[in-house]
Amino acid sequence: MTDGVVTQDGEAVLAIDVKPGSDDGLIVRAAAAAAQAGLPLSPHTVERLAVEGTLPAVPWSRAVRESFVALIGSGPSMVPVWEALDQAGIISRLIPGWDVVRSAPQRNPLHKFTVDRHLVETAVQASALTRNVDRPDLLLVGALLHDIGKARGGDHSEVGARIAGDLVAMMGFDDEDRETIVTLVRHHLLMPDTATRRDLEDPEVVGEVATLLGSVDVLDLMHDLVLADSLATGPTVCTDWRFGLINDLAVRVRAVMAGRPLPEPPALTDQQQVALQQTGVWVLMDTLDSACLVTVAAPDRVGLLALVAGVLSLNRLHVLGARVTTVGDRAVQEWTVRPAFGDPPSIEQLSDDVRRAVDGTYDVPARLAKRDADYVPPRATEYPEPQVTVVPDGSLGNTIVEVHAHDAPGLLYRVAAAVAANRAAIVGAKVSTLGADAVDVFFVTDADGAPLPEERLAPLRDAVLASLA
Repeated sequence: MTDGVVTQDGEAVLAIDVKPGSDDGLIVRAAAAAAQAGLPLSPHTVERLAVEGTLPAVPWSRAVRESFVALIGSGPSMVPVWEALDQAGIISRLIPGWDVVRSAPQRNPLHKFTVDRHLVETAVQASALTRNVDRPDLLLVGALLHDIGKARGGDHSEVGARIAGDLVAMMGFDDEDRETIVTLVRHHLLMPDTATRRDLEDPEVVGEVATLLGSVDVLDLMHDLVLADSLATGPTVCTDWRFGLINDLAVRVRAVMAGRPLPEPPALTDQQQVALQQTGVWVLMDTLDSACLVTVAAPDRVGLLALVAGVLSLNRLHVLGARVTTVGDRAVQEWTVRPAFGDPPSIEQLSDDVRRAVDGTYDVPARLAKRDADYVPPRATEYPEPQVTVVPDGSLGNTIVEVHAHDAPGLLYRVAAAVAANRAAIVGAKVSTLGADAVDVFFVTDADGAPLPEERLAPLRDAVLASLA
């Protein structure tokens, strides 16, 4: 399942040699693995985590934060895992202040759940909306914390914003992400209250909302948080009339904001600048805090990104992010990866695998197919359908392909291979894994370096979607 966690008799259990006290990411990682697989944590495992487990160091590492996002983004299967940890007292240790909202009654009779259960249910509902936003991690954390200020006295939105700010700083989010989540918590009632109580024909009303939210990205997050909050509250607030007004307000605010710009191709990092000066196939691996930075430079060719992504997957390296740029006849790729299990491969092994993949003596597609054939999937878990958007003429004359999907082994290889099979060249890419979601942007051209013609867009989108099935 994941490092230190295995499946036994339909439950997620700790591996025999695991020592919970020496692994500060194990609690969150085990919970995320169980929820993502649709399995319960065994009672004995929960007891060991409660007695022997150690809390993550503050601020949380990226690995812990991504595991936490994967846990709260796993949909309905998250609920029994969360409740088991909560009953064992782990959640209140993990999230300071959670004990205040645990089993707290709602003042508003429209709610069908207690405060803590409502927060969990809002995250469940938000997990079905993550394909709509560029930052599913911020949506999920905002959903879990939006009412954290209740049961404390005062304006729960303002109280909650202060608490959420401290919690997301503890989780290791940067200042910009922290401010976004604080805005979501502070103003989570803004859109429904404005939509149902104010005149949406009044430009000043719409302008006020636009000013408070600040950007289209925050507007998109807020819109889906409001939907998730409503669905988690009860049928009284889930009416077509109410949703229609909220959607109308969102359209008007987006018009005021005049839309968001298209993604720009990534600029070269210092590491990539160095890689460009090398010849042949050049591979470098540096160790980061909880991950590795792999830089690959090679003569550009159609399908190169897919080959390298496949090699990383075969070496059990989970891609957290990537910046890929083509300059002239050279492609330089910078991958942030983390081993799925144990230690990363040696630089000698990784370099040899990449070189052999490029010269054709290491059959990446066949090896991936064999691995997939041998893989026994966990219990089926439902995820939102993947989304693929193709923008015909984006930045610097490239065609843009945006992919939002549930992350899985080999996913990036399959997408890049589908693009290559459609005779399109990937000249740049921004790849992000946020919890259990992949949010990837590819900048592609035809063989002559021009944007793809109109007649090739739909087949490309269909091919990429098919690769995600």
